[in-house]
Amino acid sequence: MSEELKSLIQPHIDSFDFFTDHGIDLVLKDSEPLYFEHNSTQYKIRFTDLKLSRPTRNIVEKEIKLYPNESRETGTTYNAPFKGAIGLYEVNEMDEMDDGTEVDYNKQEPTHTFEVDLGRLPIMVKSRYCHLNGMSPEKLIESREEELEQGGYFIVNGNEKVVRMLVMTKANHPVALHRKAWTNRGPGYTKNGITIRCVRPDRSSITNNLHYINDGQTTLRFLYRRQEFFLPATLLLKALKDTTEKEIYENIVQGDNENTFLTDRVELSLREQKINNINTQEEVLDYIGSRFRARTQFPPSFSNIKIGRWFINQFVFVHLPNYNDKYNLLILMIQKLYAMVGGKCGTDNIDSPAFQEVLLAGHIYGMILKEKLTEYLESTKSFVLKSFEDKKKSGDKLPDALKKVLDKNFKIADRFSYFLATGNLRSSSGIDLQQTSGFCVIADKLNFLRFISHFRSIHRGAFFATMKTTAIRKLMPESWGFFCPVHTPDGAPCGLLNHLSSNCLVTVDAAQDPTVQKAQTLLPSFLAAHGMLPIDMVSVYQHQYLTITLDGRVLGKIEPKAGEEMVKMLRYLRSMGNEPSIPKTMEISYAPPTNVENGQYSGISLFTTGARFMRPVVNLTSGQNELIGPQEQLYMEIAVVPHEVIKGVTTHIETSPTAMFSLLANLTPFSDYNQSPRNMYQCQMAKQTMGTPLHSYPFRTDNKLYKVQNVQKPIVHTKNQFKFRCNDYPHGCNAVIAVISNTGYDMEDAMIINKSAYERGFGHGSVYKNEYIDLDQGLSRFEQKKTFFGRPNTVVDELDKFIDTDGLPFVGRLIKPGEPYYTYIRPSDGRQVTKDYKGKEEAYIEDVRIIFGPNGATRDPSKINNICVKLRFNRNPVIGDKFSSRHGQKGVLSQLWPEINMPFTESGMKPDVIINPNAFPSRMTIGMLVEILAGKAGAIHGKFQDATAFQFDENNTAIDFFGEQLAKAGFNRFGNEQMYSGTTGKEFECEIFFGVCYYQRLRHMVKDKYQVRALGKVNALTRQPIKGRKVGGGIRFGEMERDSLLAHGASFCLNDRLMKSSDFAKIKVCKLCGSTLTIYSKKDYSNQTVSECKSCKSSDSIATISIPYVFTYLVAELAAVNITMKLQVS
Repeated sequence: MSEELKSLIQPHIDSFDFFTDHGIDLVLKDSEPLYFEHNSTQYKIRFTDLKLSRPTRNIVEKEIKLYPNESRETGTTYNAPFKGAIGLYEVNEMDEMDDGTEVDYNKQEPTHTFEVDLGRLPIMVKSRYCHLNGMSPEKLIESREEELEQGGYFIVNGNEKVVRMLVMTKANHPVALHRKAWTNRGPGYTKNGITIRCVRPDRSSITNNLHYINDGQTTLRFLYRRQEFFLPATLLLKALKDTTEKEIYENIVQGDNENTFLTDRVELSLREQKINNINTQEEVLDYIGSRFRARTQFPPSFSNIKIGRWFINQFVFVHLPNYNDKYNLLILMIQKLYAMVGGKCGTDNIDSPAFQEVLLAGHIYGMILKEKLTEYLESTKSFVLKSFEDKKKSGDKLPDALKKVLDKNFKIADRFSYFLATGNLRSSSGIDLQQTSGFCVIADKLNFLRFISHFRSIHRGAFFATMKTTAIRKLMPESWGFFCPVHTPDGAPCGLLNHLSSNCLVTVDAAQDPTVQKAQTLLPSFLAAHGMLPIDMVSVYQHQYLTITLDGRVLGKIEPKAGEEMVKMLRYLRSMGNEPSIPKTMEISYAPPTNVENGQYSGISLFTTGARFMRPVVNLTSGQNELIGPQEQLYMEIAVVPHEVIKGVTTHIETSPTAMFSLLANLTPFSDYNQSPRNMYQCQMAKQTMGTPLHSYPFRTDNKLYKVQNVQKPIVHTKNQFKFRCNDYPHGCNAVIAVISNTGYDMEDAMIINKSAYERGFGHGSVYKNEYIDLDQGLSRFEQKKTFFGRPNTVVDELDKFIDTDGLPFVGRLIKPGEPYYTYIRPSDGRQVTKDYKGKEEAYIEDVRIIFGPNGATRDPSKINNICVKLRFNRNPVIGDKFSSRHGQKGVLSQLWPEINMPFTESGMKPDVIINPNAFPSRMTIGMLVEILAGKAGAIHGKFQDATAFQFDENNTAIDFFGEQLAKAGFNRFGNEQMYSGTTGKEFECEIFFGVCYYQRLRHMVKDKYQVRALGKVNALTRQPIKGRKVGGGIRFGEMERDSLLAHGASFCLNDRLMKSSDFAKIKVCKLCGSTLTIYSKKDYSNQTVSECKSCKSSDSIATISIPYVFTYLVAELAAVNITMKLQVS
């Protein structure tokens, strides 16, 4: 197994394991009961248990293990049974505890418990609940998987689906922002605000915003049932802590009484937001509860205070259960907001990775589950209450009625299958996400690199793709080492779809790592022992002191000088990894006090939560690898290469200068010699290469698979090629290449390929397609399961050459378009029906799979009605197929040139590929020239060359290094050679650059692109040719094309395109009235057709004219709205 390869996909698997091991229990613990009234008794229902099993399938009442490959081959979903239990409780007065202590539901026994089947939940491959987990490579191959199978995806309807990583705001960290939209919140609202995304232990989140109003007041906003509510901040402070206004004032101002900007606003807020006779915590809670009572579903027996507490627990700083912590955090946010408005600090850049984390599959699973459990209970409640309204059933007992309803309720797991199949999220609350679609993509196995890239891609969000500003697409300095600067697509998603660098890792949740859980409890006392003053000691510190927070919880204050020393010590201990209170994955973000305008709000923030980005650097003090986060990186002194280290300043050094690149960008040889956009193009083209996507071809039923036959390992490679096992799945071939302008067939990036090289197998490939044939498709429920494959007329039907006796095609046969494909027996009359092959090109039948029903009970070999046929299409290079080197130098094959006419060198070498020298000057892909040189030296000396970026510099150049090798073998040190014309045998006047380069064949082939039409189908309404390549349509000659022909004055050409070759029609028109609608044709006594105009009563005024048929359609449309159109015919 490759550990490096495993680490690339690990975040997906970790997040799903978090969901199965902890998430389900946390969601269950946090799920809300639902209250309802029946026969004047209060009842409540809630989930008491949720149980996920391992993937199984039933065969004749027996459950057996379900393996991923079985789901792939049959086109089904890899899922496991998901069951739950619902308890029915009677609500008694015991529940009324107003002092805020939670009622322990687990101690209260339900009066009835109902087992419910929640459907089958899709399981991630290679997660803890998957049967492949922990298998050795040998066992994996036995299970028909890849030896290097890494998992991380789901199998839905036979397709491999990946839940894309999404960028989210960093959890539990207050971020200062300017948002123009905030001015629309209400009168006096400004663009200033602080937002915090609070994440509960089960990874569901709620965003709270603190808004600044013109006169200096602040309000806190939260969403409840997709509706916004604003609470005055000082009112909330009183609700969180039994306190006085003087104490609130002191807490916010922190002894900075000279700062009149701050003191005035705090005084004003306290004065304005005061409500008469409401002072104590109880009174405030009662007031909040009474305001929200009407919107909740709690029974009348609940007190206002209880409802007020419920609101604060559910919607205000949900990551902190303790009210004191909530109070301290709100104080900190108010201080930060006033500092920003007063110009003491600037806004934070929400687009920079410093304030971002990642949303993963397991987290979304948990959010969906949490919401669907509530929906399940709500639909149960409404159905039960509805059933009692029915006269016949009103006498039923409540438990019986509940059981009937639960049996008929929707299956929660089906919502997960829908989510993965479509990528759409149907949600009533929006789950604190900004988008509702585009969460999942198909992990197409075009080649190995493309498949891996799906797991490293991270999207900014669908909402941002529609934004007109380019600020979000820019490359941030903060993303150094976390996001790859090169690997992003060009075009619409540019800068929004990034890829994680190959060293970047995503932290696991604290619940999955015991060391982090332990550290969270030990850390506050450790910090207090090292100079931190706990927050609860006194209410006023000096205002210069820095605040220390841990995961959004205010721990205490520290004097600025001591703060800097503490951060150094924490980082040293983190790199050593032997202090239990400081885990390896803790982020230590330190923003020093600054007088710079728009600086960051100073403070020390510690993070131990999951789903954050971290990357390794070397700590120079300890010499150990240390993980750092994007927020602390901004204020650290990190050298990239050893000679940059400055004594006494530099604290860290990069593990390697190429660590900032993604896996794919690291595979481009000598990428530091290329112009940057070419490296970007190469990252895209590596993902479109026909290569070796997998080795288990016989067991795959992907819609389309590509395979190149003559693959080789590149002579010139980078370190990552071995590190991530890329050579196990090669995707190209080492070609002898000459850079020469020869024959003129190499203009505009076209390339000439040696015909003999082609005949030896250069670039040969195949495409595999799978076709599912289901005889029940399109039939009604009553007609299904009656049609079967068969060939009863074997003696007389003369199909022995094409079809086997069972009605299925022969395996290994070459089938041509229009030939018989298979036969089946029609149930209506028992006759044999032959179906022909509808494809457009000939194919070999690779294999035929017989698919039985999901329950497997119908395993009768004579009754087959569902098969999957794998077809192999041979696709060898033809003129117009696309090739490229590894430097974004793409071109099409323009000519297969006979070897006898190819130019040759003195040693008799002939090139496989000729490319035009004009491909280099404007594109500046010097890396390709160096690769050709290195490849030549490697081929001569029989060794592989290392082409990892940044290993050569001005003093030690690549040209010297590889030139020496060439010179040793007696070649020109610059790679030039004397060449002779293949046609005349004369020596060329100049020397030709000649060497070896790795070439890839891309998946874009002429056979899939060409579009031809002569006569064909037309649109019934307009009689114009239809569009679409598949259905034999034409290419649209549109308005702009018409304009260009007009500009050239080519009117006959225009007439030919827009009328003669389109919808030419002859129609009759009356010369007198100019109408085309009133003409009536009939046959006279001599059987000749006579036309007459009904309105003019004349038959000799009829003329025949030629016009586009669509004109008659326009006339008819206008006639329908009472407008007559008349033609003047002369």
